[in-house]
Amino acid sequence: MKTPLIVASAVAAAIVMVQAGTAAASDNEKCYGISAAGKNDCQTATNACAGTSAKDNQPDAWIYVPKGTCEKIAGGSLQPKT
Repeated sequence: MKTPLIVASAVAAAIVMVQAGTAAASDNEKCYGISAAGKNDCQTATNACAGTSAKDNQPDAWIYVPKGTCEKIAGGSLQPKT
């Protein structure tokens, strides 16, 4: 009889974690042009997925940073560079 309770607790914990992750993502912004090679957070125009940028400070590669900090970082941009 404890199994349903354990499963229900696990599902509830997973839902809370997803909601917390969504809230955390809203506190961040994409910052282009500052990631190290292979450290980008998601795909770019020239790379298929996260962790595949070819060079440091690739203009179209981005990482998440706390809101309000991107433009304070040398080379950081809220839009992809061309």
